[in-house]
Amino acid sequence: MKHTEQELALIRDAVSQMWGLVLSQLEKVKQAYLTNDAELAREVCSREKRVDSFELKIDSDCENYIALFSPVAVDLRLVLSLIKICGTLERIADFADGIARHVITGDCEQPTDTLKEELQVAAMFDTVITMLSESFVALESENTRLTGKILAQDATIDTIYHNAINILADFIQKDPSRAVCALQTLLVLRKIERMGDHCSNIVEEIVFYIDAKILKHRKSQE
Repeated sequence: MKHTEQELALIRDAVSQMWGLVLSQLEKVKQAYLTNDAELAREVCSREKRVDSFELKIDSDCENYIALFSPVAVDLRLVLSLIKICGTLERIADFADGIARHVITGDCEQPTDTLKEELQVAAMFDTVITMLSESFVALESENTRLTGKILAQDATIDTIYHNAINILADFIQKDPSRAVCALQTLLVLRKIERMGDHCSNIVEEIVFYIDAKILKHRKSQE
């Protein structure tokens, strides 16, 4: 294996580790929020620094790779995509950290299990986790056939989120005294919805790397 290939393999390995860590953060924050487990939420927060460290290291390694080896074509697209993907993974982890802190602070009464089911919170979490997992498979297999399915899942998350707005609006009308808690719940759902958007951004970078196609801003062009 050439030296350039070895360096690229090391970068990809670090990205894989970071990806696994972020997926673990999502699984843990999902459980913490659905069960009001403050201890598990604290674990999510404590591991956030590891995600940040991964991003800084991978950014530095990618910059050094470009400076030392002047990659072109597919190798250059890969390195540029990995820089953006890792930044996006870090932002997803930030949202997980924000939800975990919501569980820890407990500023107001948490929504009941019945309300969480009606809002389909678990389904939103599960869809984001699936999107991120399948995106990793697409990158590792260098196969973009999954990308259409992954992007479609983001639309599912958006639909659940917009339905949740109406559900919470009705909830506030019936019990105005819990309006603050309802709005805080909406902020949590907004964070999950943004995670879905970021997963779509990762897919766009994978398509750029593999197929040399740019999907960014595709909706505005239709």
